[in-house]
Amino acid sequence: MEEGEEQPPQEASVEPTETPGASEVVPRVLPGEPQNLSDVDAFNLLLEMKLKRRRERPHLPRTVTELVAEDGSRVYVVGTAHFSDDSKKDVVKTIRAVQPDVVVVELCQYRVSMLRMDERTLLREAQELSLEKLQQAVRQNGLMSGLMQMLLLKVSAHITEQLGMAPGGEFREAFREASKVPFCKFHLGDRPIPVTFKRAIAALSFWQKVKLAWGLCFLSDPISKDDVERCKQKDLLEQMMAEMIGEFPDLHRTIVSERDVYLTYALRQAARRLELPRSSDAEPRKCVPSVVVGVVGMGHVPGIEKNWTTDLNIHEIMTVPPPSISGRVSWLALKVAFVGLLGYGLYWMGRRTANLVLSLPATQYCLQRASSARPSK
Repeated sequence: MEEGEEQPPQEASVEPTETPGASEVVPRVLPGEPQNLSDVDAFNLLLEMKLKRRRERPHLPRTVTELVAEDGSRVYVVGTAHFSDDSKKDVVKTIRAVQPDVVVVELCQYRVSMLRMDERTLLREAQELSLEKLQQAVRQNGLMSGLMQMLLLKVSAHITEQLGMAPGGEFREAFREASKVPFCKFHLGDRPIPVTFKRAIAALSFWQKVKLAWGLCFLSDPISKDDVERCKQKDLLEQMMAEMIGEFPDLHRTIVSERDVYLTYALRQAARRLELPRSSDAEPRKCVPSVVVGVVGMGHVPGIEKNWTTDLNIHEIMTVPPPSISGRVSWLALKVAFVGLLGYGLYWMGRRTANLVLSLPATQYCLQRASSARPSK
């Protein structure tokens, strides 16, 4: 393996632990019938229930795009706005209608905690940017990538503060609904954050990094809920980012286009034919097409459609390039300048403090007493 290259992560999944809701139809066992079912019989019974609830021609929201794999498996991609109540309803409606075998969401293992946190805790966490969070981001991603992540979190915190709504609501709804569907797996389909930020930082020159950081630091435009709903065709957070990084095509490529490829890859991996259980080894294998629901930001849907039938090189977009010579020199110069400014600041403050102390009457009196007490030669 080449230096700086990272292996694609294993297909991360979170198995829902909740049981089907009480409102679901449970088959009745007539008196006198045997109630002890084998594992295969129980599986087939639950599968039959699931297929009966699965609508052949579901009426889905307009934000849903249907894709078909070569083996006949179907993928329903729900394009969402990350701060929209309507998007959460679209996710619930889609999962209940198609009864998927797999649900894939635009999250990676570094953000999976938001699935189990309550809305109040998430709202508080999203609004608070502490020194501890900065240190954690720097430890995970390196200094420049960690600072960039914190600046992007500031953008998300700004939207959260303006709307009073925690991010990721559609992903939590997807997790809850997937737990109610028999044999439904839950997959994390986004590229790991450290890889994305390291590739993004490597794509920018030193002055581009400074310019982008400046724009993110001074983001303060007001946002309303109407703005969110008007952005249903392009997610609000991604639209704001697109406006800020529009002059940096390499940054757009790493943050948006490459993740389109990764999400497409994750959806393809999920859309594999399912092998049904056999009562014995002598029974022939039987596979059926699977049904997948993908929950992603609306801005990624066109890229997923574009990449759906193309050959994907997933290893290429998982490689973290080493820093360039100019980047290392610029960073060294920045560190030297910072240390120099810090040293000058400490010298200036020390000098001012010393002059202030010497000008105090008590200090003047002590110096005079010390001078008069000194023996004359």
